Amino acid sequence: MVRLAGTISRIATCKVMVIGDLMLDTYTIGKAKRISPEAPVAVVQVMREESRPGGAGNVILNLVSLGAEVVAVGRLGPDSSGEFLRKSLMQEGVDVQGLFVQEDFATPLKNRVIAENQQIVRVDYEQVKPLPEALECQIIGSLPLLMSGISAIAISDYGKGFLSPKLLRAIIDQANLQHIPVITDPKGLDFYKYRGSTIIKPNLSEAYAAAGLLPDADLNHAAQKILQMTEAQTLMITRSESGISIFHRDGQRNDFPVHVREIKDVTGAGDTVLAMLTCAIANGLLIDEAAQLSNVAAGIAIERFGCARVTLSELARRLLEHDVVNKVFDEEHLFALKEALKGQCYTLIGLSGVNGMTSSIFSAIHRMAKTGHDLVIYLLDTNYDDDFVNLLAALHDVKFIILHSESLSSLCQAIHPSSIYAIVDKEFTQLQKASDLFKFSLV
Repeated sequence: MVRLAGTISRIATCKVMVIGDLMLDTYTIGKAKRISPEAPVAVVQVMREESRPGGAGNVILNLVSLGAEVVAVGRLGPDSSGEFLRKSLMQEGVDVQGLFVQEDFATPLKNRVIAENQQIVRVDYEQVKPLPEALECQIIGSLPLLMSGISAIAISDYGKGFLSPKLLRAIIDQANLQHIPVITDPKGLDFYKYRGSTIIKPNLSEAYAAAGLLPDADLNHAAQKILQMTEAQTLMITRSESGISIFHRDGQRNDFPVHVREIKDVTGAGDTVLAMLTCAIANGLLIDEAAQLSNVAAGIAIERFGCARVTLSELARRLLEHDVVNKVFDEEHLFALKEALKGQCYTLIGLSGVNGMTSSIFSAIHRMAKTGHDLVIYLLDTNYDDDFVNLLAALHDVKFIILHSESLSSLCQAIHPSSIYAIVDKEFTQLQKASDLFKFSLV
């Protein structure tokens, strides 16, 4: 497993574009207690119904949950489903200027009937329809303005006819012109239309099909064929419970296993990977780091039923199970910590490492942990000792560590700690506000 070395602390707010096939996911949820007398099928007594953006919309929702600003580009029909999608995305703070209405098109809708946490049937209302030339030209003409300030572009192709070869070519060429990385989740057998993408992200069966090889063929051979075909810098193949494999043009391959507690539903896991990958690349992470984060995010998603939104807070907490270095945050990376602590009850503790890890500090931390709140340590020292930080990070009771920061007060105003303490004379002293930490000579 790749050493993550605090990658979560390098995830900050970023502006990205998602372009692809939008659809509406609806869920009819109920109980099935008998078989129909009309046919050998279950009768579902409906308890509730839910609707949410699906397809590229699910990628968008995951990116929003990871703290990204999203510009959505897609096609809607002049119908209630399309209007619901637009309003739902607007409520999430998504820029919807790039959503275009096609008059002769019906917004795709997928209705999943659920009983006792089992999907019984899925009913699809959709049509694969090409873009009219006039609308295609309108979308292409809008791309330079829509791409303004964008750090990465995610192409989410569900094969519904929106992403025409001409539109794909315009997106990728314009992005390359502006040096914007493009991460493509492909569909179908023709990967040539995605040529020039920075990263291509098919699943295992899609990769073999696009390479024209049988599933028992050498995966390395399939990967090199795809890389040659698409001229992509990197190929990422998602392999379900086997994790993720990264292939480079020089023949190098890296495999990343997935860590899952319990697989409940793989629906939407590919969208989660695309969102996390796009967010990571937009923040300048290396592809191997991005792949590992994507693996962790997907692992969280498939432990839930339906299309799940993985938050930065959940991601941070799961990463702590694998690498304690992710506990440490500095001035530059407080955004990720704010996201990680949203909705959590925690206690902020100020202390100094001048005398190292003393027994009094260890005992005091252990006592405070009994309150049931997560403990966040703030280091007052500007010249902190690395060994001391590593010892603190190794403590199970310590959830996060903040290195000396001029933004401590504003951080606490944003995330509202349940209580604030300083270690004074070998004991904890409760404070009224974070700024009071600076009044103490801590031991």
